[in-house]
Amino acid sequence: MACVERCCRCCADGRRHSSILYNILRSQERAAASPAGQGSRPRRGPGQASRGCPCGGWRRRRVALRSPQVACKAASAVLVKTLRFVQNVPCFQELPLDEQLLLVRSCWAPLLVLGLAQDRVHFETVESAEPSMLQRILTTRRQGEQPPPRGPAPGRPHHSPAGGGGPQLPSAGEIQAIKGFLAKCWSLDISTKEYAYLKGTVLFNPDLPGLQCTQYIEGLQREAQQALNEHVRLIHRGDEARFAKLNVVLSLLRSINANVIAELFFRPIIGAVNMDDMLLEMLCAKL
Repeated sequence: MACVERCCRCCADGRRHSSILYNILRSQERAAASPAGQGSRPRRGPGQASRGCPCGGWRRRRVALRSPQVACKAASAVLVKTLRFVQNVPCFQELPLDEQLLLVRSCWAPLLVLGLAQDRVHFETVESAEPSMLQRILTTRRQGEQPPPRGPAPGRPHHSPAGGGGPQLPSAGEIQAIKGFLAKCWSLDISTKEYAYLKGTVLFNPDLPGLQCTQYIEGLQREAQQALNEHVRLIHRGDEARFAKLNVVLSLLRSINANVIAELFFRPIIGAVNMDDMLLEMLCAKL
């Protein structure tokens, strides 16, 4: 237990490195320290302890795109291609418009990430400097507000609702999940047909609440899975485990948060737009 507490303290020290209060305290410690006592202790660079800390504090650090214009443009192009693919599925067009919109709202993010993998879109992120606790307290007191919490309450999403304050950037752990998914897809060298069948499986999700054509949609999902299985057995006869590996890819998509995708790839270029409204407009347009 003491080891875990030390790890968490070292992560907190790394996050407070830019804090005014932290710098004052550290300067006092250095002035009172004995030169003999420091001779045998190696000095660590900024952030070195927090990167090596096993408590996983780095996962909560907020990050942003290193080149937002390039990455957001690529993601926007993938979104257009994704909705064009959806519009060209004949069975999808036979569904009522409200059913179409419900399906697209629920699966646009995993479909987009599949498209990023298919187009081999690479992106890099950089750590975003967060204000220290002292700076946050001084700022909020100046504005006559209560100091904001350091992080989200357990079990609650960290993204603020519309009109409820500024949104938070994605965390390093969330970005790692996306990059891990992309790396998994690239390692399998998924073909164009396999991507199409995977997208069909994701698109036709019969478990969504509010659907009326549940049995029809369930049948479409089953057909997509059967087509994928038959294609794998025909093309990859020597790899009996490939179908199972592709289903693992589908399971990894469940960890992708749509809010994270929106904040990462679309807010930098379109601002605080409602993704549902944008998807409806794009779905009704001829892309």
